[in-house]
Amino acid sequence: MDPKKTFDTIKEHLDKLDQIEYPEILKAWQDFLEYHPADIAHFLGHCDSETVKKIFLRLPEDLEVKVFHELSTKLKIFCLSLLDDTERSALLRNLSIDDLTDFFDELSEDELKKYLYLLHKKDREKVVSLLRFAPESAGSIMHTNVITLMEDFTVEKSIYILQKIQPSRDLHEKIFVTNQNGELVGYILLADLVLKTPKTRISSFLRESEIAIPVDENQRDIAQAMKHYSLMIAPVVDQEGAFLGIISSDTLVEIIEQEASEDIYRMSAVTPIKRNYFETSFAKLFSQRSTILIILFLLQSVSSVILQAYEATLAGFLGFFVTMLISTGGNASSQTSALAIQGLATGEIDAQNKSLFIKRELMMAAALGLVLASLSFVRTYIGNENLLGSATVSLSLLMIIFFSVFLGSTMPILLKKIGIDPAHAAGPILATLIDVVGLFIYCFISKIVFGY
Repeated sequence: MDPKKTFDTIKEHLDKLDQIEYPEILKAWQDFLEYHPADIAHFLGHCDSETVKKIFLRLPEDLEVKVFHELSTKLKIFCLSLLDDTERSALLRNLSIDDLTDFFDELSEDELKKYLYLLHKKDREKVVSLLRFAPESAGSIMHTNVITLMEDFTVEKSIYILQKIQPSRDLHEKIFVTNQNGELVGYILLADLVLKTPKTRISSFLRESEIAIPVDENQRDIAQAMKHYSLMIAPVVDQEGAFLGIISSDTLVEIIEQEASEDIYRMSAVTPIKRNYFETSFAKLFSQRSTILIILFLLQSVSSVILQAYEATLAGFLGFFVTMLISTGGNASSQTSALAIQGLATGEIDAQNKSLFIKRELMMAAALGLVLASLSFVRTYIGNENLLGSATVSLSLLMIIFFSVFLGSTMPILLKKIGIDPAHAAGPILATLIDVVGLFIYCFISKIVFGY
């Protein structure tokens, strides 16, 4: 049956799902249970609370856990409220420690205490220890429920261990190896266990890890490092080198998606939202967006002060070209800042070559400025036959482009150096700054040339 038709049938006949005299409805329910948990969670996300309640409580226990994992935070909290403490505890215990930690990160303090109480003491200690790490650090996003082997194990013993504990642990192609103190010493490949003889010790074919990620490393730096070494899995260690967990390929994809989304928000001068757009309150969105718009409005109002101060200078011929000059400067800075932000994000621009990048961009600014200034002179003179005025517009355009490119190339690097996301150096913030400074450059040069 078509999924949409199945969902519509379920939604329309909730009270008849268990009645054998309605075989079509029973068939729809059986089809519904066969769908992927993510599809069921998506369907529940578009239902009212009463429908969610009736469907979620009817799900088989194993499917209930899988669907719960796919739900939004808001729906997770609602579904837990439908259960008694025993059922809640059973549901939470069936989630991995990593999933629990991600869920608990979204809860209020009261909700966190309430649900932590339901967990076994051992699980509570693991979750609490993970919650101590910064939200976007390696410690908060790593997977801890992974298999490790010891360097003095034989191949035979290693295979026996893997066969015994594999059902309850994630098994990756790369298996990390520790010493007796739990310190990371390297890794082996799953294929190595097939190719080596049973009595061979792991230490004899141990491979050196390309990187060991510090537990407090920021997730953006983690993604850059894993991309640099073309890794799909990387170990996380503490300050003493003890193995703590891994950053898996799934987590790497999530990091890249999250960082890309946050960059888009910041480039638009919007504070990144942690939850779904529709789950974020209107008041919170209004507060975040209005704050930056008010700041930019006040900054942009400086333009009116400049215009008033140079009103006599721009009265007439020169006033016709204000928007052309300012928009060209904004376009030039946007191009440069995009290159800088992308280069910093991928690691192509670093401490060793940032000076070279700025030098190349300044050379580009000079080349672009000369071309556009020449074009501006021709266009302005043909339209007005004012030689001195055309030269003033062209010289101003050259200076504005040079300054715009300089600011667009250096501002992201400076922000990164002081610990601020370089993506802030784009969009409205940079455009507003270029508007104000570009207008001042034009007015200042015009006053020098014409003397009024």
